[in-house]
Amino acid sequence: MRLLCSTSWCVFWIGFLAPAVSKSDDAIGVGARPIAGAELILDGSREMLDEKWTYWEGPRFSSSLPIKWKVVEDPAGDGAAIMTDDPAAAGGKYGTADIVTKQKLRDFRLHVEFLIPNAGGNSGVYLQNRYEIQILDGDKTKHGLGAVINETPSPYHAYNGLGKWNAYDIQFRAARFEQGKLSEKPMVTMYFNGEKVHLNQQINKVWGGANSGIDGGNDNGFGITDTPGGIKLQCEGHEVLYRNIWIKPIELSDPNTDF
Repeated sequence: MRLLCSTSWCVFWIGFLAPAVSKSDDAIGVGARPIAGAELILDGSREMLDEKWTYWEGPRFSSSLPIKWKVVEDPAGDGAAIMTDDPAAAGGKYGTADIVTKQKLRDFRLHVEFLIPNAGGNSGVYLQNRYEIQILDGDKTKHGLGAVINETPSPYHAYNGLGKWNAYDIQFRAARFEQGKLSEKPMVTMYFNGEKVHLNQQINKVWGGANSGIDGGNDNGFGITDTPGGIKLQCEGHEVLYRNIWIKPIELSDPNTDF
């Protein structure tokens, strides 16, 4: 530790401590580039989709590799995007064709961009393949767009609207366990299109049942385990587009996800 002083101020500088993630204006929101140490895991290309992602083979899985989601032209920008269009999910059958990262994680900083082209478009971003951040056009309830599903109200006011790109910037801390028992609940802070909408929000359970994600079938979703999980994108029979997804594994020793 060193004490740095001038004639008007003093601060302590601790050389061995640093925040897990630093935030700047260009590190959040639509078009944000990966921060230092982060990895781009979805850029709209078939190559990266197949390299970094696979299907989640949950109890209702009924698709097959290679991933059937489509590479499409970006309707509101340049380049390409990935569309949640898999015949297995027709009729809203989530869990039949959801994709998940091959990388498994505990704590992390995540950036996801999505576009909903049609009214009522439905998908979802699952943290650790457990906890859903909802994507659902038109729904402003606790089950609606931008909500930590069934845990928080929807911050619908931050939505850019149909046919436009939107961004979730998320910092997540996994549940902690002592001697095999849950000691600290998972926690998340999130920006929606650059606005902080959730701050240190605790998550109480895995919602949606066994077809939803890891531990959904354990004790009505309360039976959370200490198994790392990937980032999952839900396919629910709707056309939702994704691009520019990047992630940085971090270690949050304290129960604080603010950034």
